[in-house]
Amino acid sequence: TSTLYRFGKTTYGLATIDQRYMSIGRNGVGKEKAWDRKTPLGIYFITEKLDTSNLHEKYGIAAYPLDYPNAWDRYNQRTGDGIWLHGVSRNSDVLRPPRDTDGCLALPNDELLSLMDSLKPLVTPVIVARELKWATPSDLEKIRIELHIALQMWRQSLEEGDFLTHLSLYSDEFSTHASNKGRMRIKNVDTVNLKNVMLLADPEELGLYLSRFTQELVTDGEKVTLTKRLYWKHREDNLWQIVAEDSE
Repeated sequence: TSTLYRFGKTTYGLATIDQRYMSIGRNGVGKEKAWDRKTPLGIYFITEKLDTSNLHEKYGIAAYPLDYPNAWDRYNQRTGDGIWLHGVSRNSDVLRPPRDTDGCLALPNDELLSLMDSLKPLVTPVIVARELKWATPSDLEKIRIELHIALQMWRQSLEEGDFLTHLSLYSDEFSTHASNKGRMRIKNVDTVNLKNVMLLADPEELGLYLSRFTQELVTDGEKVTLTKRLYWKHREDNLWQIVAEDSE
């Protein structure tokens, strides 16, 4: 629908704050490869705010790169990059057509300006979906509890050096994908703390959920802090397993 919706927490739960027009890829959505001129579907985060004064005028007043391809994209062997949320040419008062970018999300400059206070690099999620689907609070709470339990098991097994339990939380397919290579077996871990935990349901892949958090790990007296993302798949036997991960 070429519409950007902004959501926020209220006393009654998650609610739609407002909506605005935007342009998407010339060939629609579902990006799979570089230069297919499609907008990717999934959960992404703004990585930074770019100064557009030295960029092509089509990017308008500001540009916010998204972290495509993420670990789940790489798991699915999707290629390409340079997917941004940005403005439009400052020399035109005409709205760009609904499908008019090389895959980016393009907002009128005045609309982008009104959003700037809400666009936080490495904090603000941008969820690109074909349609909006609402779930009941009770269903959400059940999933939230199960994910917190799985995440706590992941944290505790890492902290205690229980690698059999830790590895059991990873899908058999996890190690077969190049995007997931290099996961370290950390020895002598003193403590592992998880902060700012965010749980999000993938808009396209049924049963896929993202847990994103700040990991504070103390090993041999040295503190290491990073942002971690674990992609969990809910299996038919009600087990939760990690199918992809990355960190920044």
